[in-house]
Amino acid sequence: MADGEFDYDLFVIGAGSGGVRASRVAAAYGAKVAVAEEYRVGGTCVIRGCVPKKMLVYGAHFAEDLEDAQAFGWTIDAPKFDWKVLRDNVLKDVDRLNDAYTTTLNNNKVEIILERATLTGPHEIALSGGRSVTAKHILIATGARPHVPECPGSELGITSNEAFHLDALPPRILIAGGGYIANEFAGIFNQFGSKVTIINRSDQLLRGYDEALRDRLLQISLIKGIDFRFNATFRGIEQTESGCLRVSMTNHEDIEVDCVLYATGRLPNTEGLGLDKAGVILGDHGEIVVDRFSKTSVDHIYAVGDVTGRVQLTPVAIREGHAFADTVFGGKPTAVDHDCIPSAVFSHPPLAAVGMTEGQARNAFGAVKVYEADFRPMKHVLAGRNERCLYKMVCDETSGRILGIHMIGPEAPEIMQAASVAVKAGLTKDDFDATVAIHPTMSEELVLLR
Repeated sequence: MADGEFDYDLFVIGAGSGGVRASRVAAAYGAKVAVAEEYRVGGTCVIRGCVPKKMLVYGAHFAEDLEDAQAFGWTIDAPKFDWKVLRDNVLKDVDRLNDAYTTTLNNNKVEIILERATLTGPHEIALSGGRSVTAKHILIATGARPHVPECPGSELGITSNEAFHLDALPPRILIAGGGYIANEFAGIFNQFGSKVTIINRSDQLLRGYDEALRDRLLQISLIKGIDFRFNATFRGIEQTESGCLRVSMTNHEDIEVDCVLYATGRLPNTEGLGLDKAGVILGDHGEIVVDRFSKTSVDHIYAVGDVTGRVQLTPVAIREGHAFADTVFGGKPTAVDHDCIPSAVFSHPPLAAVGMTEGQARNAFGAVKVYEADFRPMKHVLAGRNERCLYKMVCDETSGRILGIHMIGPEAPEIMQAASVAVKAGLTKDDFDATVAIHPTMSEELVLLR
């Protein structure tokens, strides 16, 4: 036993980004650690989320790059795209990452248990193989899963989990949702040649992002040929004799497509874990309620990542997992600061943001000053592509402190990572103005805003 009373010092349920980090760091502090995973080591991001999706985004960008290359003197004869080649190469790299995460845990002497684990008491865990174990501390890191709307025939659709395994590209695809997953897959499938339609229950895309960026993405998406049906909810889905799907919805005519993809949010994976038997309190949406140190209503049980419903981002889960291990096993109480977290949408083009939107800043500070740059990148100018970037900086009018930066355009997420450091550090517009530009770049616009 770990300390003479329990089998383990720490038992982690879920080997995603947060669970793996917590396990590794706790073991480095000398704890005896086991982690249970019922699917594959690596979690949503690595296995069926942001990593393989970003690879598809890279693949999709070649569609326009090949077209634009002609203006730069390149002759591209009859380019052809093979979905299965990209799909299989992406899945092969997912296998590599799964092995890498497994190796990391093994090297840190973390025991990996490839079984489903459920709580049967405050310190007891039952494994699906029939064994029961005990642990002094328990960490829940089971993540979240795609939400599937309720309607007749909903089982005929797929989620982002299955999108990476399609046998062929659907000629026509209906994507439900207005968030980052919906817009990212819309850009991917559109560039691969599918006819894409997005339906959304409201009249807004990407709630939480600055309105100017949302409007710009909608304009560009429409020009690229993506259709939108707003204020629409599913009435039903039925399969036709030809094998296609006929979708009926509110406020719009029926549409016939070859695939329906749900991207309508994610739900915390808390069902069937036995949390009630351990006394763990859940929130209104099934999320685990935790304090600033990721502790649940039970002193020795913690939770990190998407299952807590705080911020559903992989880097946040990793930070929470590390902070948990520092707090419980490292003697260094650490709370993750969830304020001013940068984020990105890998749409086509991508957008990125950190801090307050203009609306949020006006509500909080009253007087704000907004600086914008609306321009066409050099590459687009030569290629004859009439697609414009928009950079926006929101500042406190009195102090000049930067409250938020918002960008849409090529490489916006790459640029935002550095810009977010400045916003987090509380720098001012004057600090940006005093910085010499790197010319010619898109990012120089951030220090030239007027």
